Amino acid sequence: MMAKLAKLAKLSVAAMAFAIMPALASAAAVEQFKAFVSNNKSAKGEFTQQQVKMVDGSPKISKTATGNFIFARPGKFVWAYVKPYEQILQADGDKLYIYDKDLNQVTIRPLGNALGSSPAAILFGSAGAADLDKNFSFKEVGNKQGLEWLEATPKAKDSQFEHIGIGMKDGMPVALELRDNFGQFSVLTLKNLEKNPALKPDQFKFVVPAGADVFRQ
Repeated sequence: MMAKLAKLAKLSVAAMAFAIMPALASAAAVEQFKAFVSNNKSAKGEFTQQQVKMVDGSPKISKTATGNFIFARPGKFVWAYVKPYEQILQADGDKLYIYDKDLNQVTIRPLGNALGSSPAAILFGSAGAADLDKNFSFKEVGNKQGLEWLEATPKAKDSQFEHIGIGMKDGMPVALELRDNFGQFSVLTLKNLEKNPALKPDQFKFVVPAGADVFRQ
């Protein structure tokens, strides 16, 4: 009987150790991300964005888009979709411009708190880690597919996003999982990320294309 109890005790300890291993392995995920925000005032790279829908209980990719981006904190970025359509989201620190090339249409919005608790704020909007803590709550998730994951939950009640997952590798964000309040799910994969590149100030100045219809909100 004692031998059996000893064996069960060993199994319980092993199970507990196995259960906490992912938490220990991912303990640095939030720290890695906040260090990235604090130490990188600008960056550029490429992205693939996939929209995922649940079909018969299984996730299926419904749309895929690719493009490139540059950013300079706080609040300056160019997020350019190249395929399958061309669209630009651009912020100069004061205003947000959304340009649809096919429609030759520009929508202009005050940047203000528009970034707030959005995915854009995670990558581009914050001046530092302290600002992130004002808008998001963070927790460790664990190791998944070779990445250390954390979850950011917007503090604002009117945020359209339920939570944002961030996958870190070697101190760099390489994947984001975005789930909105309507049950839609998107995955962003970042690649060829260059930290603190030399950027010209006029790279974030938006010039309205000739003949474009302009809408202000």
